[in-house]
Amino acid sequence: MKSKIAPHPIPYQGSKRNLAPDILRYFPAKFEVLYEPFAGSAAITIAAAVKGLGESYHINDLNKPLMDLWRTIIETPEEIASQYEALWNEQLDDPRMFYDKIRDEFNHTGRPDFFLYLLARCVKGSVRYNAQGEFNQSPDNRRQGMRPETMRLQVLGASYYLKDKTTTSSVNYRDVLEKTTPADLVYMDPPYQGVCGNRDSRYLQSVQFCEFGEALRLLNDKGIRYLVSYDGRTGTKSFGKPLPENLNLTLIELYAGRSSQATLLGRDDVTIESLYLSPSLATELAHAPTVYRYTRGEQLCLMDNHQ
Repeated sequence: MKSKIAPHPIPYQGSKRNLAPDILRYFPAKFEVLYEPFAGSAAITIAAAVKGLGESYHINDLNKPLMDLWRTIIETPEEIASQYEALWNEQLDDPRMFYDKIRDEFNHTGRPDFFLYLLARCVKGSVRYNAQGEFNQSPDNRRQGMRPETMRLQVLGASYYLKDKTTTSSVNYRDVLEKTTPADLVYMDPPYQGVCGNRDSRYLQSVQFCEFGEALRLLNDKGIRYLVSYDGRTGTKSFGKPLPENLNLTLIELYAGRSSQATLLGRDDVTIESLYLSPSLATELAHAPTVYRYTRGEQLCLMDNHQ
């Protein structure tokens, strides 16, 4: 039987879509609500929904226009798909001028259909914001964005899996974490290495390293099961420092393929992304019969059921 293909209507740079199957390997067998406090493209939530994992989902992002877009995709997919089609067709006479016009109007209105169009057309699907919080990424002039018929399939697919099971919010991630219980699961993909005081144009607000560590400590105290995608390395270059050892997290290294920069330079460097498991989750997985082997302080490994 062929695996179901997860829909992907929001082409966010840094999306965990390609890594989703590997990340889902470290999900527990049962949980009630899957919380994704830094949802972005919601790739992990969608992948979990496609697999039938969890009973319901909560996606959150401090980027309110993004969550307004997600709410529209989930609740009124036909409407947003038709709006996107109209914008896509209207751009054809002069794509660059039209893009600039829609970008200006989006920064004044925050309309979900405008945002979807911009995300489909901007360079590498990479959002950028200026100091005033305005979207300022340029268009990719080599392409016209996802074709309307393809976008419609992606939007309808996401709605199919998430509608009536998913709540959305646009609040600080710590407010979301306060809602969690030991029966739930949290997946977090925060802005990497949000060092205190530094601003990153990819995000409306950075996440301070010290504050994030404290939030994880509080989750540990409550016995919450969680996973965190946080840093990684390419070749000999590491991106940021690891999460604090005193959190007692289990580090899993995921192969993310050859980096685009290495490809351009003709090198063979590959990207390794880090996935951290909370103590309660790692312990649960360690006791799963014939599936996981785990010794505290070592990497958690997926066992071959045929051995």
